[in-house]
Amino acid sequence: DVYLMPAGGGEARRLTWHPSADLVRGFSADGKSVLFTTQRTVYTNRFTEFFSVPVEGGVPTRLPVPHGDKAALSPDGSLIAYTPLRESFRQWKHYRGGTQSRIWILNLADQSVSEVPKPDGGANDTDPMWHGNRLLFNSDRDGEFNLYAWTQGEGTPTALTALRDFPITSPSIGADGSVVFEHGGWLHRLDAGAAQPIKLPVEAQSDLVETRSRIAEGEKWVRAAAPSPDLKRVALEFRGEIVTVPAEKGDPRNLSESPGAHDRSPAWSADGKRVAWFSDAGGEYALHVATQDGRGEARRYALEGAGFYDMLAFSPDGEHVSFRDNSQSLWVLSLATGKSTKVASEPVYTPLNPMRANWSPDSRWLAYTVQNAGLIQTVYAYSLDSGQSTAISDGLSEAIEPVFDPKGEFLYLLASTDAGPVKDWFSQISADMGQTFSLHAVTLRTDGPHPLPPQSDESGDDQKGAEKKSDADKADAPKVSVRIDFDGIADRIVGLPVGSATRRNLAVGASGEIYFIETVGLLSFESFGGAGQLKRFSLDKREAKTLAENVESFALSRDGKKILYQVKEDWFVTDVADKLEAGKGKLNLAAVSVRVEPRAEWAQILDEAWRINRDYFYATNFHGADWPAMREKYRALLPHAATRYDVDRLIQMMLSELSVGHSYLRPGEYVGTPEKIGVGLLGADYAINNDRWQFDRVYGGLNWDPELRAPLRAPGVAVREGEYLLAVDGEPLRASDNLYAAFENRVGRQVRITVGPNANGSDSRELVVQPIDSETRLRYRAWVERNLRHVTEQTNGRVAYVHVPDTGGSGHASFKRYFYPQSHREAIIVDERYNGGGLVADYYIDILRRPFVARWVMRYGDP
Repeated sequence: DVYLMPAGGGEARRLTWHPSADLVRGFSADGKSVLFTTQRTVYTNRFTEFFSVPVEGGVPTRLPVPHGDKAALSPDGSLIAYTPLRESFRQWKHYRGGTQSRIWILNLADQSVSEVPKPDGGANDTDPMWHGNRLLFNSDRDGEFNLYAWTQGEGTPTALTALRDFPITSPSIGADGSVVFEHGGWLHRLDAGAAQPIKLPVEAQSDLVETRSRIAEGEKWVRAAAPSPDLKRVALEFRGEIVTVPAEKGDPRNLSESPGAHDRSPAWSADGKRVAWFSDAGGEYALHVATQDGRGEARRYALEGAGFYDMLAFSPDGEHVSFRDNSQSLWVLSLATGKSTKVASEPVYTPLNPMRANWSPDSRWLAYTVQNAGLIQTVYAYSLDSGQSTAISDGLSEAIEPVFDPKGEFLYLLASTDAGPVKDWFSQISADMGQTFSLHAVTLRTDGPHPLPPQSDESGDDQKGAEKKSDADKADAPKVSVRIDFDGIADRIVGLPVGSATRRNLAVGASGEIYFIETVGLLSFESFGGAGQLKRFSLDKREAKTLAENVESFALSRDGKKILYQVKEDWFVTDVADKLEAGKGKLNLAAVSVRVEPRAEWAQILDEAWRINRDYFYATNFHGADWPAMREKYRALLPHAATRYDVDRLIQMMLSELSVGHSYLRPGEYVGTPEKIGVGLLGADYAINNDRWQFDRVYGGLNWDPELRAPLRAPGVAVREGEYLLAVDGEPLRASDNLYAAFENRVGRQVRITVGPNANGSDSRELVVQPIDSETRLRYRAWVERNLRHVTEQTNGRVAYVHVPDTGGSGHASFKRYFYPQSHREAIIVDERYNGGGLVADYYIDILRRPFVARWVMRYGDP
């Protein structure tokens, strides 16, 4: 929202109340109003509109400009210089695409528009500022952002600065024509007529709260969890540290203690004595192995392969670990020698990263998956003895998540014959197609048992329990030795009677007890994940049972008797049972805390952002950027960062050197950010008449859809356009009052409003409404329906109209919603204005270009 405060300091006074972000763009020339941008009345988040609000407070007024981002009013108020489009260049340096920033000058009297001239190669012009009839602005037309000046009617703009290495940002002009701006972290001033800017020696005294050491605690910092073999403790990846927590008794134990490093992907050895993880404490990720009690130094293993790693797992004998690198290659490392061996690589690299691997119980085999050129996964078995891999599945159906039975007799896997259409990860066509998996068991030896042998009740079966081996007998049992006979193995793949469903996280507990998560309704647009039912299939009982609901992930103890599972942000350890008791065995994550050293953390964050692009960026020439030099360039500014926002800005500037789109940065943890207080909305436009707020337009919706709920069109609430909003919760509302302030902290709550046909309150009535947090969806639907009506009326129903807001899930749903009911029309207008992007638009194109081939002719009705 917009606030006003004295330049010399003092209390801030609030001028606007609205859930949409109101972003200040400057003052009017007379200083009596504040110009800001907002999305409060738009129907798409692809643009903002200009409003002004008096500095003394009052009702914001919309400027007569369709949409824009930056703006400045001329001294006489007759012209507004503005950028109509949002900036693309902040993370896309040297951008020259169709939405490059431009400055238009609108004459408010006659609505004529002129544009600041651009060079032939294009440029990004932004930050307009007036000094008399002269327009100053910021532009990258010479490569780096510098200040320029231009007068309407003249030719080429004149350069005022010629700074290099960093862009000029945040320029602001004073009454005398001097411009203050930032460049390379320093404030500068360019006086009117001066040839060179002056660096300003500014000192800001601050206690730099965000640089102080602090403690991070609580379940929100858990990113991964790994059980100890007996599940007495759980290793957590906790805000970049590796911490083990007890299932019941004891305290958390920080094994890594490295605030300036990123420690991730913990794994526990089968004997429970060691914990391994990946750490970039030395500047590059390496494998660290430490004793689980935290005593002594962790042993560090340098790793081959690309620079990021995951899917870490100990072999059961503890002599090797397997892992995957970011080139989607599978590796095995000997803990005795430190030597790494590449097992396999994905021939086709995709963001889906589907490879999975699991060890055999005797540690001599590694079962894993790779995909073929058609993106269908095949299961392979790698022999540590021979160093060779052999296929187990045929590659004609999708086979994933292979896991060995503890006795070494079977390999279990999930298989799908409907995976093909959904494997193109960037296609819309398969959006409505789900991928289902059936459960299979592979008998590994030619003389091995059938997983589902014929069952027959026989006399004497009740004596079987007495004949079971004692624990002592079991201890003397021979060690498991896994043999795989590949000849004829396809004939030994048996389907298990659980049907097909969307399944994942295949695991085995005790022999013959198979666990997985089953989800409902996940289509290809949605992540292959999410919460689902935790199920267990028993070979003996030949049935699957649901153990728990809403499970995100799980892991079993080595003997299969205990289970670790996640529900939302909570983690539980409990005994395996036919039904897991909800809430039982919850880990005390509130007791887990780690020390945060912001400056050490910031150095790691910037460096890792650089390494991510070094190892993942598609073009090895980095679009011409000297990538090692870019790290040093921005690393040099890091000591001057005082907040995480500063660090994010540095990373954003560094990434912009790649000159590429879709190189985004998610905001980090901003300490001290106040909790947002919502402002409720009624789904209406207002006018001011007779000293009252009047409903100028009331938006309808689809009240059965929670995202299209229209408060003033709800059953029992019948507010008509032209009526007045007279009071809110009994408090009278006048035109001088800010309407939105009356609905602060009222989202979703029951609010009493008084409405009536007359400004004096006669014939009024009291209604109870529930305000919503955003009107954008209601406004969007109204805009689409208005366009549809217009096209229908103008073409006498012959032409269809469809708007596609994006090429993702919303666009796919919108196209189906509006196209098929109009598919009988002769032509179609497909409106993709303000499209938010997404996937390839192949679904729309495929439907639209289908030729007429044939039709059904029936006895009655039209063909």
